Amino acid sequence: MTKAPDMTSHTEPSTKRRHVGSHWGFYSHDDAQDAVRPFAGDPDPVDFGTKLPADRLAQCRILRPTVRKSYLEHGPGYAGGRRGSEAFVEVSWDEALDLVAGEIRRVRDDHGNGAIFSGSYGWSSAGRFHHAQSQLKRFFNMNGGSVRSVQTYSYAAGEVILPHVIGSLDGLVSGQTPWSQIVGHAELIVMFGGTPLRNARVNAGGVVRHETRQGLVACRDAGAEFVNISPVRDDAGEELGSEWMALRPGTDTAVLLALAHTLITAKHHDETFLERYTVGYETLRDYLFGRNDGVTKDAPWAASISGIEAARILELADRIATRKTLIMMAWALQRADHGEQCYWAAIAVASLLGGIGLPGQGFGFGYASVAGIGQPPSPVRWPSLPQGDNPISDFIPVARIADMLLSPGTDYEHNGKTRTYPDIKLVYWAGGNPFHHHQDLNRLVEAWQKPETIIVHEHWWNAHARHADIVLPASTFLERDDVVASGRDSFFGYSTHLAAAPTGVLSDHEILRLISARLGTESAFTEERTEAQWLEHLYDAARSDAASHHIAMPAFVEFQQSGLIEVANRRPDQPFMADFRTDPDAHPLRTPSGRIELASACIAGFGYTDCPGHPAWLEPKEWLGADLAATHPLHLLSCQPHDKLHSQWDHAAPSRKTKSGGRQPVRMHPENAQARGLSDGDLVRIFNHRGACLAIVSITDAVMPGVVQLATGAWYDPSEPTTPGSLELNGNPNVLTPDHGTSNLTQGPSPNSCLVEISRYIGKAPDVRAYRPPDLVPDPRLQEQTGGARP
Repeated sequence: MTKAPDMTSHTEPSTKRRHVGSHWGFYSHDDAQDAVRPFAGDPDPVDFGTKLPADRLAQCRILRPTVRKSYLEHGPGYAGGRRGSEAFVEVSWDEALDLVAGEIRRVRDDHGNGAIFSGSYGWSSAGRFHHAQSQLKRFFNMNGGSVRSVQTYSYAAGEVILPHVIGSLDGLVSGQTPWSQIVGHAELIVMFGGTPLRNARVNAGGVVRHETRQGLVACRDAGAEFVNISPVRDDAGEELGSEWMALRPGTDTAVLLALAHTLITAKHHDETFLERYTVGYETLRDYLFGRNDGVTKDAPWAASISGIEAARILELADRIATRKTLIMMAWALQRADHGEQCYWAAIAVASLLGGIGLPGQGFGFGYASVAGIGQPPSPVRWPSLPQGDNPISDFIPVARIADMLLSPGTDYEHNGKTRTYPDIKLVYWAGGNPFHHHQDLNRLVEAWQKPETIIVHEHWWNAHARHADIVLPASTFLERDDVVASGRDSFFGYSTHLAAAPTGVLSDHEILRLISARLGTESAFTEERTEAQWLEHLYDAARSDAASHHIAMPAFVEFQQSGLIEVANRRPDQPFMADFRTDPDAHPLRTPSGRIELASACIAGFGYTDCPGHPAWLEPKEWLGADLAATHPLHLLSCQPHDKLHSQWDHAAPSRKTKSGGRQPVRMHPENAQARGLSDGDLVRIFNHRGACLAIVSITDAVMPGVVQLATGAWYDPSEPTTPGSLELNGNPNVLTPDHGTSNLTQGPSPNSCLVEISRYIGKAPDVRAYRPPDLVPDPRLQEQTGGARP
C-alpha cells in the first residue's frame, strides 16, 4: 500500500474563534476581541478580508425583494429604456417568488427553455456549496435547462487556442511548472506582462497560503535574472531587480516572432526537439522569413512595431539561447485583439529553445494572474455542487452577451463552427456583475433593454441590480457556512458565518429552493438535504476521494472544529510537460498530431483571415500604431484592482482608501501629463468614441509614455442613466473599452486594445452616486406589517 500523505489539522489557539474562507485568504475571527485576522500560516497574507465586516450593512445593502416600478405595474416586456433609471417597489418574499416562478413558467411555456439565459458569470463566493453560478445552473437543469455561456473573461482566447496547440488547458489553468522545479534551475525568467502581485492576492476557490512572492524571490535568491516585457514597470515587483523592456501594448507577438527569427538565423534553435516533439516548424519558418508575404519578421521589423530597440531584441535572443530560460506570460495579454497569437508565439519560441519539459525551462501562462499558480496541487479532488445535465445544448462565448441580446438569430463564427445567437426573453443572473466584467458598457446598457425580464440575486445596489426587473437580496459569504478549497493548494477549510444575514435576506440556495417549490422541483433540487447536510455531504465526497488515495481525513465534526485541514502532496513535483518530453509516443498530446502544433492544419482549415494556421502578427484595431492614434494618442490599460476583487465590495473601506476625492486614479507618464497641462490630483475626463468617464490623475514614470492605466472595479455610475453615452462619474474603464471578439476562432474579450484621450475636466465635479440606493417605494402592505420600518 502506498504510504499516506501527511494530514494536518490547523487549529487556532483560542477556542472562541471562527474561521472564514474567502477569495482573499483564510481568516479567523476572535469573538472575544471581535477582530478578524489572517491565517497565521500564510506567508504573504492579504488584510483586505479583515476589513469587510464593517461594511456588511452599508447604505447600499439590499434588504428586501424589490421590483422595478413599471414592471410591477405592466408586467414583462415593459422596459422602454427605463432599466437602470427607474424606482423600485419593495415587495414581500412571497410576491417576489411568485413573480419569478410565474415568469419562468411563462417563458418556458411560450418560448421554450432555449429563451432563458442563465450564464451568470461571476466570482460571488469561494465556497463549494454557496457558489451562486453552480446553484443557479443546478436549479435550471432541474427545470428544463437554459442557454449557458462558455469560456471566461480571464483567459478566453487562451482557452480556445491551447487545445489546438498543446492539446489541453494545462499550463494555463493548472499544471504549470511548480516553483520547486523553477528555483535553482531557471537562469533567466522572461515575463511578458510581468508578474503583478496585485492579482496573486485572490483565487476563485479561496487561498490559504499566498506563495507567489515567495516563489519569485526564491528564484532571484538562487541566481535567476528577470526581464519584464511590459508597458508597466511595476508589473514586476521591485524586489526582483528585473530589467524593464517597455513595449507598446499589444505588440508582444511581434517581439516573440522576431526572437524566433533571430534564433533560427543564428542557428540557436534545437532541431532535434523540433523534429521529435513538434509539427509545423517549416510553415512557421517560412512565415518568419517572409517567403509568402515578403515581410521578414526580424528584430528591426519588431522594433518598428513594439518600440523596443532592435539591438535589445537581438541581445535578448542571445540571452535566452545561452541560458536556461522560462517564458512566463500573463493572462492579461490575451485579452486583446488577436490575443491568442501571443500565446501561440510564446510556445513557438519555447519550442525553438528546446527546453520544454525540463526544470526551469519551457513556458507557463498565468504566474501571478491568480494565487496558487506554481504551487503543488491537492492530491484530493475537492468536491463541488453537482449541477446535473443541461437539456439545452445551446451556448454563447461569455464575452458575446451583448451581441446575443442585440442580434438574436444572427450567425457568428466560433472555433471552426458557425453558430446562431438565440432569442433570449429571460435573463437570470446570480453571483456576478456584468456591468463590471463586460466591455463597452453603453452598448451593454442598450442590450440590457431587450429581454422581457431580468432577474438578479444581489447584495448591493450596484448597476447590476439597478438594471434588473426583479431583485432578490442574497446573503454574503460573511453570513453563511460553507466549505472552501482551491485546486491550486492542498487545504480544505470550513468557513463559519460571522454574522446572521439581515432579516429578509436569504442565501442563493434558499431563494432557489423556494422557487423550486413553486415549480414542483424542490425535491430534485435539494435532494431532501438542508444546507448544513449539503456541507457534510460535500465533505464526505472529498473524504471518500481521499480514501481512494490512502489518505485519512477526519470526521466532519472534527473538521468543523479544527476549521482547516491540509493534505500534503507526496507526488513528486515535475516540470510542465515532463512526461511528454520523456516519451512523446507513450504520452502524446491531445492534438491531431500528438505533438506541439507550431502550425495547425485544423485552424488553417477554418479559413479565418483574423487567425491563420500559425502564429502571426495581425494589427489590432486599436493600438499606438493605428490611424486612430492621431486623435486618441493614449493606450488605455484596464488592469485588475489592487484594493478589491473585480468590483466586489467597491463601497467598502479598502477600496475607498485607494481612491482620490472618491474617484479612481488614472496613472499617466509625466511626459503625457505635461503635454496636457495636468498635475497630480487633477480631475480629468477620459474619452473616446464609445464613452467617457471621470478619474483623478496620478503621475508616475512606472507607465511608459503613451500609456495610461485605469484599474477596473469602480461601480458603473452614468450621469444620465437614460442617455446612452452620458459621462460616467466613478472611473469605470469599461465605458471606454471595445466590445468585439479577439478573433473568429476564440471570441474572447478585447479590453486591452483601447485608445483614448484625456483632458482636464472643467466645472464643478458631479457627485458620485454609485453607492446610494435607487428610489425605493415601500409597499403599503409591508408598511402595515412592519409598522413602516424597513428591516
